[in-house]
Amino acid sequence: MLRMASFPPDRQATFDWFADHEREWSAGEAYRFAVELGGRMVGLVDVDEIKDGEGDLGYWLDRAAWGRGYAFEAANAVVRFAFGETGLSTLKSGHAADNPASGRVLAKLGFVPVDIVERFSRPRGETIQQCRYVLACR
Repeated sequence: MLRMASFPPDRQATFDWFADHEREWSAGEAYRFAVELGGRMVGLVDVDEIKDGEGDLGYWLDRAAWGRGYAFEAANAVVRFAFGETGLSTLKSGHAADNPASGRVLAKLGFVPVDIVERFSRPRGETIQQCRYVLACR
């Protein structure tokens, strides 16, 4: 998720990315949230690629935080924010086909499968099968 971001992230690229968040938020272009656990950042959830009432939901968690429900909890809060506070009517998302746990998070959030496409994954450095989903405002 999260546009297939790599981990561990490049320090300077991450610094530059965070520096642009306030401008994106003010312009309504993207909304990005840190996921914290015990005062430590363990992940990110965002809505970006916002256009014509639609946005893309992405999420990433540190491997140590997997399997505890944090992805659902954080993504659910951001879905509620996106539909309740920003006026978006539709969210899109996706996951690598070999990551079915992420698909279960999306299904639990109410996302509906749309299709499977080939997409280049920057962190993996290869083309993967990506399962894509959509969720209309409830």
